[in-house]
Amino acid sequence: MPVHATRHVRERASAASRGRRRQAKCLPFCRGGVLVTGEPLLKVDGLVKEFPLGRRLLGVGEIGAVKAVDGVSFELARGETLGIVGESGCGKSTVAKTLVRLEEPTAGTATFEGEDIFAMSPKRLRKLRREIQIIFQDPYGSLNPRMTVGDIVTEAWDIHRDTVPRRERKKRAGELLERVGLDASMMNRYPHQFSGGQRQRIGIARALTLRPKIIVCDEPVSALDVSVQAQVMNLLEEIQDDFGLSYIFIAHDLSVVRHISDRVGVMYLGRIVEIGDEKAIYDEATHPYTQALLSAAPNPDPDEAAAAKANRIVLEGDVPNPADPPSGCNFRTRCWKADEKCAEEDPALIDRFGHGHPAACHYAEVRHPVA
Repeated sequence: MPVHATRHVRERASAASRGRRRQAKCLPFCRGGVLVTGEPLLKVDGLVKEFPLGRRLLGVGEIGAVKAVDGVSFELARGETLGIVGESGCGKSTVAKTLVRLEEPTAGTATFEGEDIFAMSPKRLRKLRREIQIIFQDPYGSLNPRMTVGDIVTEAWDIHRDTVPRRERKKRAGELLERVGLDASMMNRYPHQFSGGQRQRIGIARALTLRPKIIVCDEPVSALDVSVQAQVMNLLEEIQDDFGLSYIFIAHDLSVVRHISDRVGVMYLGRIVEIGDEKAIYDEATHPYTQALLSAAPNPDPDEAAAAKANRIVLEGDVPNPADPPSGCNFRTRCWKADEKCAEEDPALIDRFGHGHPAACHYAEVRHPVA
């Protein structure tokens, strides 16, 4: 069987597997990006994060600011994976760091089980760390090189002393390492003795120590080889089922996000410009930016390569300076549909067709490929 054919077989099998997993989760359906059935585990509303450009003379006042995140809103159900995708610098990693309070928000709310994360006291925030954990992008820089793997995994139990008795910690750490595909005998080794994929597995084990309900995955496979990416992705899906986790999965690769996500939000210049389930985003995208990203994705089938090339959308110009964004629609300076209305009116992220699939575009529509 040709290589491209085997790839398509794997893709179909992966799609079927995703369908079975989603049915098993019994997730609520969505309308307009909002979960319809049941209360969301996490609700983010109007999240804004600004970074000052500098300070005035004598340190009095600031000289402008960059809106890294500009009014982001979404919901996350129990057991769901929400993918957030976009180009580098679009603000997706800032969303991740703000949700775990590694960055403080400028405005907005993030409600976890009815309580605003951003209004929590330091004491309450300490308890929240048990509920929401993060896996970082860099498997090399996110682990302390002076600590053994055993110490890295058990560190959270030293901080949250009431979670696991001290006499059981070594055993539990070994069990976690084995659950992520590493040998318990490796506990006395240091991070530099492991490959990138193994280090990311250690990061996953660390995130699981407190049995969280949500894990924010901030580009967890982008620094890994393609073959290792698949192994880590499969591991993340397995432990999601085993531990009943919800994921916010951040990436710049649409194919990676598709593999694991129940819903996908597309970000551009600090904003979510389109959000929907897998079919809505990958088969029925209505925002020009989403369509451009999809058209640029490589097609492994040589028989379809010519058609893919004919349908490719080449965006003109560069991403605008976030310190000085264009008026109206942020995407209009690169959009082939842009007109005077786009320069004057900022399009709202709304469901224009009643399909539970909102897009921030005045002229949102499904693009029909050229035959």
